[in-house]
Amino acid sequence: MSHLKCLKKIVLMILWSLSTNLAAGQSLLVLAGAASKPPTELVAAAFTAKTGVKVDLIFGGSGYVLSQMQLGRTGDVYFPGSSDYMEKAKVNGLVVPESERKVVYLVNAINVRKGNPKGIKSLRDLARPGLRVAIANPEGVCVGLYAIEILEKNLKPEEVAAVKANIVNYPESCEKTATSISLATVDAVIGWRVFEHWDPERIETVPLAKEEIIRIGYIPVAISTFSQQPELAQQFIDFVISDEGRQYYRQYKYFTSVEEAAAWLGADKPVGGSWQLPESWQPK
Repeated sequence: MSHLKCLKKIVLMILWSLSTNLAAGQSLLVLAGAASKPPTELVAAAFTAKTGVKVDLIFGGSGYVLSQMQLGRTGDVYFPGSSDYMEKAKVNGLVVPESERKVVYLVNAINVRKGNPKGIKSLRDLARPGLRVAIANPEGVCVGLYAIEILEKNLKPEEVAAVKANIVNYPESCEKTATSISLATVDAVIGWRVFEHWDPERIETVPLAKEEIIRIGYIPVAISTFSQQPELAQQFIDFVISDEGRQYYRQYKYFTSVEEAAAWLGADKPVGGSWQLPESWQPK
């Protein structure tokens, strides 16, 4: 090896060592919707192992963690459970729009206890007297808003009223919505198909008819405008959307492309978008 090549190699090693030492001891605050919790915990741990940067994760309903970010003027990365809340974040100047990336895609489904003891086979079955149903709080949790949109656009008013009468809980995150099935505190939820893969021993998916699905959801991520270290936040986002990062979402059967979601559903649907919660579902 020539003297020049040897010197260049030494310089590169020194620069790498310096960048590693600079990263070590740093930390990132990520405010995330719980729709991605299991794999995001794994990807954050992998990022820390690779870079030495600690990742502090705060999970909750996408709307709730957005309010936390805004009121506290804190956070490096916003990682909501759907496009609805990312659009709100952009409108209110809470994220850097050009930093937004789509991570994975989601499809709604009915989630029931393993073995489907109540024999729930369709959306209309949720109107049966005596069933206990949960829908995530639509005011702060994106999957709750999707669920109500599905009910309103597919059922007759009297059927919607019957389902509403069966709702015994409005959990404040995707995690709590899925847990209500795991713990058998309800018989069914309108959630995400991936809930089954969070707890395959206790949760089963009952697919909705493809005509009943209004839109395919996606989980976006972006840099918070409150971040004092946007370059490091961008490094985290780049890792999340890399093949190495996305492998953790594939482990939990998230769709990593629109085509995968549409193939499972058996139909092409609009992707993302938003919907306004009707007054009839607003808290009195």
